[in-house]
Amino acid sequence: MEEILIRPATIDDTPAMWHLIHELAVYERAPHELVLTQEQLALDFEDGHYFAFLAISGGKLLGMALGYYMYSTWKGLSVYLEDLIVSEAHRRQGIGAKLFDQVVAYAREKKAGKLVWQVLDWNTPAMEFYKKYNAEFAEEWITCKLTSSQLNA
Repeated sequence: MEEILIRPATIDDTPAMWHLIHELAVYERAPHELVLTQEQLALDFEDGHYFAFLAISGGKLLGMALGYYMYSTWKGLSVYLEDLIVSEAHRRQGIGAKLFDQVVAYAREKKAGKLVWQVLDWNTPAMEFYKKYNAEFAEEWITCKLTSSQLNA
């Protein structure tokens, strides 16, 4: 395999990013929940709603880390890692670690009070990966949400 380049995403990357997001939705057993369009992903990128780092080799997108800023009343500016995705064909090659290291460096550069993310309770490979970083697993917190259909009711 050619060298893996980790770089910030550009607007031109959003179609390939969407395809990787779709691959993740299938892996997470929820392709029916993916309502985000390629067009909306591009608009949200242009509006600065998120940042992303990409893993590229031979001109092909192998993985990405997508996140955004959040604010903690206890820690101040923080970074939320929405997704760390490595294409299934390219897992276990250190790409996830390179992407995660880039997000950690970015959070440090922004002087973030914390870096936060979630892992599905059945995704043992991901949990083992984050344990290598001494990540804290906050089992006392329960995730709550309202979906767009509830917000627009």
